[in-house]
Amino acid sequence: MKLCELSPAEGSKKYPKRKGRGHASGNGKTAGKGHKGQNARSGGGVRPGFEGGQMPLYRRLPKRGFTNIFAKKYVSINVEVLERFEENTEVTAELLLETGVISKVCDGVVILGRGELTKALTVKATRFTKTAQEKIEKAGGKAEVI
Repeated sequence: MKLCELSPAEGSKKYPKRKGRGHASGNGKTAGKGHKGQNARSGGGVRPGFEGGQMPLYRRLPKRGFTNIFAKKYVSINVEVLERFEENTEVTAELLLETGVISKVCDGVVILGRGELTKALTVKATRFTKTAQEKIEKAGGKAEVI
């Protein structure tokens, strides 16, 4: 086999339809757009959501609530996840990020109280729930708010 004898697999190459190239092409004259009308014009057509002048759905539905743009977004993890660290480790947001416990630190880390902890750890986080703080201190560790 030579380089000049290579050809693509059967059916793998499909040429685009060439519109408006004469009657013989099967897509001549109006190029599949029909006769006149909004969609036949250049730049014609309607915007997304347009319903022919009828009151569109996004205006018929009631508005409800609001989004607080100043709200803090915290990443939450449970006490049971801290069990993977060695005794007397200082657990920070950076350490959690490095070990893959969390994928990103938004506005801080919150420690929740689900699960058990048996190791004494120094945990530094933005917030702790009451049960999480109790469990960390009961295991002999410290919960520090940063």
